[in-house]
Amino acid sequence: MRQSPPNRCWTVRPAPGDGGPMPQQPSEQTRTPPLTVTGDSPAPAGPDLRPRLSKPTRTTRATQATQTTQATRTNHTPRVPRPPRTPYHRLFAVPGARAFTLGNLLARLPMGMFSVSAVIMIAGSRGSYALAGAVTATGLAATALVAPWTARLVDRHGQARIAVPATAFAVLGSLALLLCVRFGAPDWTLFAAYAATATTPNTGGMSRARWAHLFRADPDAAHTANSFEQAADELCFMLGPVCAAFLCTTLFPEAGTLVAGVLLMTGVLVFAAQRSTEPPPQRHPRSKSPVLAPGMPPLLLGFLATGAVFGSMEVVTIAFADAQGHRSAAGAVLALQAAGSCAAGLLYGALKPAGPAERRHRLGLAAMTVTMSLPLLAASLTGSLPVLAGALLLAGTATAPTMVTGMALVQRRTPEGRLNEGMTLAVTGLLGGIACGSAAGGWVVERFSSTAGYVVPVAAAATAFTLSVLISGRFRGSSPSFRGSAPSGGSNPCANSDAPH
Repeated sequence: MRQSPPNRCWTVRPAPGDGGPMPQQPSEQTRTPPLTVTGDSPAPAGPDLRPRLSKPTRTTRATQATQTTQATRTNHTPRVPRPPRTPYHRLFAVPGARAFTLGNLLARLPMGMFSVSAVIMIAGSRGSYALAGAVTATGLAATALVAPWTARLVDRHGQARIAVPATAFAVLGSLALLLCVRFGAPDWTLFAAYAATATTPNTGGMSRARWAHLFRADPDAAHTANSFEQAADELCFMLGPVCAAFLCTTLFPEAGTLVAGVLLMTGVLVFAAQRSTEPPPQRHPRSKSPVLAPGMPPLLLGFLATGAVFGSMEVVTIAFADAQGHRSAAGAVLALQAAGSCAAGLLYGALKPAGPAERRHRLGLAAMTVTMSLPLLAASLTGSLPVLAGALLLAGTATAPTMVTGMALVQRRTPEGRLNEGMTLAVTGLLGGIACGSAAGGWVVERFSSTAGYVVPVAAAATAFTLSVLISGRFRGSSPSFRGSAPSGGSNPCANSDAPH
């Protein structure tokens, strides 16, 4: 007879879900005396004490999943959004901002293409640069007359409702000019066709109006947005003439006008389609014309003098490069001035402006007067085109900050409900100044020399600075530093939108 090993006693617990027993480790207190069993002895009677393991039911699995989810939710820490790396990341985090900016850039690039394309197309077909210049001058004069009325309609009826048909009419005028040149129509038809392009809306001003509407309670973000818009102006000024010259000389003379018209119409359609960011129209403004607003007349005269800086610098630089035997390099040299202004505008937008806008505008014009003397020194002392190019790069650094602050003053002094009209009047002043500066610069070059011509932009900048000093402080505090809202076509500070430099 053989003695079996001592048996262990198990304490059973119901299995989860079905009540079956679950094993538990034996303890010393539950041990029983050994049981002797022979080979012929039957197995001990009683319930089967072997551990029974059962699979969890669907209810058990669902319960465990619910408990896990609740635990995860309880222990979940909400993610804190990362702050924007730069102020410009903050701008384009706004829903719809990237879309309307893309459309506006597409519409703004042709502003630097139309005049160059028209000159190349007309001069190549009719053999007369005088005729080409007269046609483009007529278009400029028509724009100065029509643009404020278009802006007033945008203020009252909204951007999409006015900008799209006005752009379509302007594009038809460009196509009419193309066809008249192509098929040898009389010269007077060229003037009539190009004058029709004056209905082109102020796309840069409308873009600034959207930023003003989106950041109406955040002046710092609006300042960054307006600085970005000024940098975009300079970028389009650099790329527009280059694209126009490339298309007209590489493909066919009418290619620049054709591509510019397609880009303008496409860009305005994309821009107008972004209705979520469009500011509301001011259908019944009770205020008077911005021309009659306190402080606006002398400020607009300052913009006239500032435009003379741009116009004279362009003509004199072309003449200087021609005198050096490098007339084809004049465009690249002038582009450096725009590049300096573009970089300064982006840097200025990343900083928070300090002090009142009147003082900053006055300091900007003083810096502009000093930097515009650098090309004069470079031309008179060295007579080197590369040195002049470097001087123009430095001279451009004072342009964008001055324009940003100057347009901030325009916004503050423009009556409520007429911001787009006020901004367009400032642009009209710039256009008039460009025309006057071009004429004055050309006169000095012909009577004296191309080097002496650089006195004209210095004198124009000094005139703008003098006007700023005379009116500084007179109208300080006449209106809030930042309006709560902007009308549909209005613009925030810095609105040198579609005017060439």
